[in-house]
Amino acid sequence: MSDEVRAGRVRVRLDLAYDGSDFSGWARQKGDRRTVQSELEDALQVVTRSTERYELTVAGRTDAGVHARGQVAHVDLPVEVWAEQREKLLRRLAGRLPHDVRVFRVSEAPAHFNARFSAVWRRYVYRVTDHPGGVDPLRRSHVLWHNWPLDESAMNEAAVGLLGEHDFAAYCKQREGATTIRTLRRLEWARQPDGVLAATVLADAFCHNMVRALVGAMLFVGDGHRPPSWPAQVLAAGVRDSAVHVVRPHGLTLEEVGYPADERLADRNREARNRRTLPAGAAGCC
Repeated sequence: MSDEVRAGRVRVRLDLAYDGSDFSGWARQKGDRRTVQSELEDALQVVTRSTERYELTVAGRTDAGVHARGQVAHVDLPVEVWAEQREKLLRRLAGRLPHDVRVFRVSEAPAHFNARFSAVWRRYVYRVTDHPGGVDPLRRSHVLWHNWPLDESAMNEAAVGLLGEHDFAAYCKQREGATTIRTLRRLEWARQPDGVLAATVLADAFCHNMVRALVGAMLFVGDGHRPPSWPAQVLAAGVRDSAVHVVRPHGLTLEEVGYPADERLADRNREARNRRTLPAGAAGCC
């Protein structure tokens, strides 16, 4: 697959955010299900007054109910459309899009840029409160209530055993032909001044349900149902454990996507498309 933009087109980068509460995820679906991709593609078609639908490629295809503050997508527009729209597109999209999705930046992408394959990391945050009274009503769509006191020190101890490159099959919903090997670079919990616990999770990429399953396992540690060593033991076993609950999506937000320097984009695209395997004998820790 080439990342060269075909003749007569310009690749445009969109930086965007959305509240996922009323969306059936990012990806366009059959039927009348509302998705972020469909809203954006519909708006692009209208504001550019085009008979063609311009397809978006996204950095991370979020599930139903998951939010994004730092999502990135690209679209290839005809040269003449971009020339006409480049100074107006941001404001026109703001006037057309529903209030739960916003594009904050539109820019011509550098050569070889691909919103999906050029990314070197994605950073998510999962927010949960253990306040005995529940969630602040104004944040109920973005924070999970866990009705047990949580020990963030125990959860951070558990997180250490999950860092690095592993096969995360035990924490992923399997998809045929897709690898579950990922490099987890950061996983840490911090209690915010308002008492909400925020789990920052950063990896090169994530497989389906991975973040929500990891959070579910660590909540079991935080409330004392499992020891800090348990999540890493599940990882090493390599199979789904019925005790690992995939937490609800509304606490999860894609906060940021990282990209390399422009001169590294082509190399990164090739690396990202290579199917990964672990070295012989390399299994999860513990």
